[in-house]
Amino acid sequence: MRIGIVCPYAWDVPGGVQFHIRDLAEHLLSRGHHVSVLAPADDGTPLPPYVVSAGRAVPVPYNGSVARLNFGFLSAARVRRWLQNGAFDVIHIHEPASPSLGLLSCWAARGPIVATFHTSNPRSRAMIAAYPILQPALEKISARIAVSEYARRTLVEHLGGDAVVIPNGVDVDFFARAEPKAAWQSGAAGAGDEGGAQPGATLGFIGRIDEPRKGLPVLMRALPAILAEVPDARLLVAGRGDEEEAVAALPPELRRHVEFLGMVSDEDKARLLRSVDLYAAPNTGGESFGIILVEAMSAGAAVLASDLDAFAQVLDQGQAGELFANEDADALATAAVRLLRDPARLAELRERGSRHVRRFDWSTVGADILAVYETVTEGAEPGRSVAADEPAGRTAQDYGG
Repeated sequence: MRIGIVCPYAWDVPGGVQFHIRDLAEHLLSRGHHVSVLAPADDGTPLPPYVVSAGRAVPVPYNGSVARLNFGFLSAARVRRWLQNGAFDVIHIHEPASPSLGLLSCWAARGPIVATFHTSNPRSRAMIAAYPILQPALEKISARIAVSEYARRTLVEHLGGDAVVIPNGVDVDFFARAEPKAAWQSGAAGAGDEGGAQPGATLGFIGRIDEPRKGLPVLMRALPAILAEVPDARLLVAGRGDEEEAVAALPPELRRHVEFLGMVSDEDKARLLRSVDLYAAPNTGGESFGIILVEAMSAGAAVLASDLDAFAQVLDQGQAGELFANEDADALATAAVRLLRDPARLAELRERGSRHVRRFDWSTVGADILAVYETVTEGAEPGRSVAADEPAGRTAQDYGG
């Protein structure tokens, strides 16, 4: 099958949607399909051979964060060229309601279209206001996928229609096979402790430091209470952002318990998750799924997460990982201390998580997505591929040109 996938966000800026698209493309390629991904990318960005650049993206506030999107007349022309050259049996558009390549592709394409909705934002005034503009494009979609029940709910409430829920996928074995790193495990030397032994527990956090909704400030507020009860604990933080600002609220004598690793490779992320005693996910909102929780469980880490609806669903309502009250630093500290003092409970969470996470493996998720592709292409005219189509009356100004 010839499959075209549209990525709305800049390929060179790490993010959950980009990782999902990358892994889906590579899974489909491994199954013998032809795959091309259209994505925003700055000039000079190294791209995998299956990615086609749609040009440079610009930062736009979106869903409580800042997304790098690509929209305009030049982008529209590149979308049409990609569609014409691709001769795809189906195109798979991610986030078609965002002002980026997905919406442009919906406008331009004619043929079987599958769309995946990642966003969970039940109070999106922008989406409600934009509905009259989005409706003609969204009506061309043949099948809709939501990555969680909460993303599906956002779709239903704001845009109408419905979607099948297929979660984000993870290569479970990639994380399960990772080798722990001794320096990141309990008993390794702590950051700034003059090389002395640090036999206590290790907590982990992965996420953008400067983005409040990822929850690092909540974890930092909880840290003094955790260290008061587990004084030899330490926190490993992986992600980009201002490290000095992140620890500014901590008493100076406690800052040595926090070690910043900066941006880490996929391999080191897996090793980090294999090394920690407890993975903390204190995210405060704007999450439609929680791929990092799936990655942590795949690596065999015990997970403690805020009780966001999407996180509760991923963690089987607290059976595969523990939950604490969102934005409550005291609740986070209490739960973390209890777990770090209870090796048997940590082992139980690791075992339950490792069993539960198999449902998110690409062997399952990829087959479900392929089944959707096959459904929408069954009724297509034999020999006809997805083509570029200019709807009547649409002009360059409609594309933002």
